Amino acid sequence: MTATEFWRWQEYHRIVPGKKWTSKDIITAGVDVGSVGSKAAVTVNGDVYCWGIMRTGSNSPESAKKALDYALEGTDLKVSDLKYVVGTGYGRVNVPMANKAITEIACHAKGANYIWGPTVHTVLDVGGQDIKAIRCDDTGRVLSFLMNDKCAAGTGRGMEVFADLLKIPIEQIGEISLQVDEEPPPVSCTCVAFAKTEAIGLLRKGWSKEKVLAAYTRAMAMRMANLINRVGLEKELVITGGQSKNIGVVRRIETAVGMKCLPMPNWQNGGLDPMIAGALGAALFGKALYEKAQKG
Repeated sequence: MTATEFWRWQEYHRIVPGKKWTSKDIITAGVDVGSVGSKAAVTVNGDVYCWGIMRTGSNSPESAKKALDYALEGTDLKVSDLKYVVGTGYGRVNVPMANKAITEIACHAKGANYIWGPTVHTVLDVGGQDIKAIRCDDTGRVLSFLMNDKCAAGTGRGMEVFADLLKIPIEQIGEISLQVDEEPPPVSCTCVAFAKTEAIGLLRKGWSKEKVLAAYTRAMAMRMANLINRVGLEKELVITGGQSKNIGVVRRIETAVGMKCLPMPNWQNGGLDPMIAGALGAALFGKALYEKAQKG
């Protein structure tokens, strides 16, 4: 692995085995163009059929098209077979094939409700450049939310900077951050630029990479926990977005809020991926909107 790739999450797409579709089915898609990653999910009659996750490029419309094409790869489906497409995420207004744009807050709540079930009442979505704490009801409808989007501190982008700085693959950062005998104090600043400078200073003082990562990850988790507590923590709690796969962040959030998250699905072996929650929620909204239009 080269130094320029330490920050890169795995790109992949998946087709749910055993699923079939016909032209009579209600086939809808959600396309979530985030600041860092673009995700597309397709549902058939409200059940997940396939999805794709890839890096967002410099052009949002092109990223949306590529993500949807990637999700459809190997399915025999074409974009023209989709009855309704909803765009969401940072670049939701730039999804050229979308019939409608819906906020990622609503879509993540709806997607989390599908992935984990109706007991989910608190959702923390850690995006590439913002954090959202969402309270929802048994159906995945948003009751209230708070977000912090002032900078990339405590987000996926911030973690990418640390992966690159420490030359550690981003998918291993969480596990490595837990390899400390005791928790160090959190870094004093979670602003990416200043935290990077602070981290370099700590490394020069003799801190191990594990200890530096633990200090930054703990600072991130405390920031996220504060947002969760402010929105009003209710059982059950889940985390969506790329940092849902960062076990170091997840465990430290659990400690900070005093509640365990629901277990993550085994996305590597057939389970649904929390990174597609926004795209999946968008696809489910697409089904409801299509059915409403047919009745009208």
